[in-house]
Amino acid sequence: MTSLNDLPIRDDLRGREPYGAPQLDVPYALNTNENPYPPSEALVKAIGEAVRDVAGSLNRYPDRDAVALRSDLAAFLNRDTPGAGLSWRQVWAANGSNEIIQQILQAFGGAGRTALGFEPSYSMHPIITSVSGTAWINAHRDEDFGLEAERAVAAVEEHRPDVVFLTSPNNPTGTALPFSTIEAVLSVTPGMVVVDEAYAEFRRAGVPSALTLLPRNPRLIVTRTMSKAFAMAGTRLGYLAADPAVIDALLLVRLPYHLSAVTQAVARTAMAHGAELLGSVDALRVARDDLVAWLRAEGHQVADSDANFVLFGRFADRRRVWQSMLDRGVLIREVGPPEWLRVSVGTPEEMAAFRTALKESL
Repeated sequence: MTSLNDLPIRDDLRGREPYGAPQLDVPYALNTNENPYPPSEALVKAIGEAVRDVAGSLNRYPDRDAVALRSDLAAFLNRDTPGAGLSWRQVWAANGSNEIIQQILQAFGGAGRTALGFEPSYSMHPIITSVSGTAWINAHRDEDFGLEAERAVAAVEEHRPDVVFLTSPNNPTGTALPFSTIEAVLSVTPGMVVVDEAYAEFRRAGVPSALTLLPRNPRLIVTRTMSKAFAMAGTRLGYLAADPAVIDALLLVRLPYHLSAVTQAVARTAMAHGAELLGSVDALRVARDDLVAWLRAEGHQVADSDANFVLFGRFADRRRVWQSMLDRGVLIREVGPPEWLRVSVGTPEEMAAFRTALKESL
């Protein structure tokens, strides 16, 4: 049989492994940071009706620019961050935030260009960067997984990247960036600054969004997703807010009709039921903070989290702990810095199962 090595793929792709968290049939899956609460029967019915409404015209292409959906997303961001004042022309949507990142790098990265990030951080940033032909620079985070402004500025001034990725709250650590760090990076970066806010809805009170910086920073891009707080991971809808000129740049690289009519209909219906979908966020914040306190009381090191997951350690053999928990039906994530593990915040039943499995595994 023909193997991958027999094909004339690009040299820089040889030896790579496809990205992806394990998808295993287990009682308690706490490894992909999903919202554990499914849509209500009323929302399921509304989504079914929305899909039915567009089904009769699936012989036609969808709205290529998704104007209605972008208007809904802009309205949500204006509610989430009062004073943002966004119009639909400042919002763009794609198939998950990963396609958003890909389009940004297609437009502003490429051969001879560089993107810089501060790891440990979202592992798809360097993967999509390299696949787009852009060189990746890892400038590293502080020892406590934070990122002080001075360190960030020094890295940007040294490397002069075309794209800078700042992740807040950060994945896999959960830490939010000081606003001063984002502002400092914006002041010295020659290219684009992407603030990945995939988990922004879970941030603690008083932690601001970079959306407030958009009016005076035309090279700033703030990315969001409906996969986490909105409990719509299966919809595959990511979006960004930026200056209209940035949207114009992305139009040059997007595939035509990239968002299906069904995706747009489902996403708009979810946005219309946003209060319901986001109704679990407060409970998940409380569960997260309770989990952090419990893990610390048990003697573990825990990173401060503004997301719906917690990074904890340290383990001399984290693979053994991960496997032992899996043997007990609890799937968590072996990701990030060595000696650390990450667990998504789940329902009370799931958190109880996690606590029991962890104590037994140790």
